[in-house]
Amino acid sequence: MPLKPPKMEIDRQKIEGFLTRAQRDLAPEDFAFVSGLVGTVLFLSGIVEKKSSAIARLLRWMFGFKTETARQILKEDSPDIPRSERPPAKGHGRNGAQAYHGAMRVHVPNEDYKKGDRCPECLKGKLYPICPETIMRLFGTAPIQAAVYLLEKLRCNLCGQIFTAQKPAEAGEQKYDETAAAMMAVTKYGAGLPFNRLEKLQDNCGIPLPASTQWDMASENAEKLNPAYTELLRQAAQSDIFFHDDTANRVLSLSRDGETEGGSKQRKGVFTTGIVCKNRSEDKTIVCFFTGHKHAGENLSDLLKQRLSELSTPIQMCDALSRNMPENLKTIVCNCLTHGRRNFVVEMNAFPEQARHVIEVLAKVYHHDAIAKEQCMSPDERLGFHQEKSGPLMDGLKNWMETELREKRIEPNSGMGKAFEYMLKRWEKLTRFLTVAGAPLDNNICERALKMAIRHRKNSLYYRTQRGAWVGDLFMSFIHTCGLMGVNAFEYITVLLRNADKLAADPGRWMPWSYKQALSEMPP
Repeated sequence: MPLKPPKMEIDRQKIEGFLTRAQRDLAPEDFAFVSGLVGTVLFLSGIVEKKSSAIARLLRWMFGFKTETARQILKEDSPDIPRSERPPAKGHGRNGAQAYHGAMRVHVPNEDYKKGDRCPECLKGKLYPICPETIMRLFGTAPIQAAVYLLEKLRCNLCGQIFTAQKPAEAGEQKYDETAAAMMAVTKYGAGLPFNRLEKLQDNCGIPLPASTQWDMASENAEKLNPAYTELLRQAAQSDIFFHDDTANRVLSLSRDGETEGGSKQRKGVFTTGIVCKNRSEDKTIVCFFTGHKHAGENLSDLLKQRLSELSTPIQMCDALSRNMPENLKTIVCNCLTHGRRNFVVEMNAFPEQARHVIEVLAKVYHHDAIAKEQCMSPDERLGFHQEKSGPLMDGLKNWMETELREKRIEPNSGMGKAFEYMLKRWEKLTRFLTVAGAPLDNNICERALKMAIRHRKNSLYYRTQRGAWVGDLFMSFIHTCGLMGVNAFEYITVLLRNADKLAADPGRWMPWSYKQALSEMPP
């Protein structure tokens, strides 16, 4: 069995030198054979490199890293970031009692003693209250509970008159309480549990709830919440920073043949766009979802039509796809640094030294940004901090990449060369955080928001109609906005449904960050 040949590093300068010597020493026919053989080896190595990168990307997608942090990729700690400055590791699922803010609190009095009693031990001191001892008990129920009220009926044995017990107040006027509608919305559009699965779960718990009934309730209650949704979009348009991206989706009722009724061509694809809107002055973050034929840039353009003209030019963060940049969109465009970094992660196996250098430099930049967040720097302070700390790093990285390409140490058509070209071509937009106060580094917050729509797509597969897509966009916008603002989405939707008439009259008072004040101002 022949021995496996040792692996050789392809150095194009050495190959060019070898061909020059061979042309001088060999006969013309021998040189033609050798040069052809070398060209074949280079061609095959390029194909293997591309295939290896594609296979590595596929394997990483299927089985690989759950995170693309430098520590995970490089398999070692970064030497430039002291361990003491790193954030603490996450816990192990242990939550204190304060984390259960939705749990019922039961105050158990001390039956043996009370405040002010003499101490039974020393017989001198007096007892006073301190922090109570906490005991946790978790129990399971169906997501939607039911109560059956049996009203006693009595009939007169002489005249036949029937007398029925009075209905208790907790029985309500309608069969379905607002909490049931809110739970269905959070379960379906927040947790991604399809209506038919919730129907089976309810059946297993002995409380039937058909999927058709769930949809009727979701559609009906979406109309009640529409004034708040419209106001949410209006306030979102006044934000300072817009992160946006889209993902593929499916709506069965939308035309798939590429033609409208008039015969004109239209876009075939269906997308769900996520737009995360940050207002730094009011410390508000709003998430908006839009499902249809339009791309992310077009949906952002439609949203900005509600923006007040006297406001300053907003910052737009997105990836470098052309569909994210429609015409006549006046924004300060930033491109996602993580997208540029990911190209080097893919080439880690083929070009370990170059990829390591880029990843380590960007790790330092992200470390500086983490320090700015931890110290609650203002946008101007953060800009100056990045210019001082991250500016020299990014300038050095740019000069290094240009030198590598200029001196042909990296082949422009190779995977690493294309990664260099991606960064250098978009350098100004990728480094906007060095020139514009408040400019973000990446689009990760929007990528995380889109996971809600992706989870719904994976579990429910599609929307049946465009009406269903609109209902999903409405509830997802509320639920994810509540999550980012630290608001209980179930409680918020319940309050809106119970005050639908007041919501329609003044929706601005019933936003996730202001509804509690509106509740407190209501008469008892």
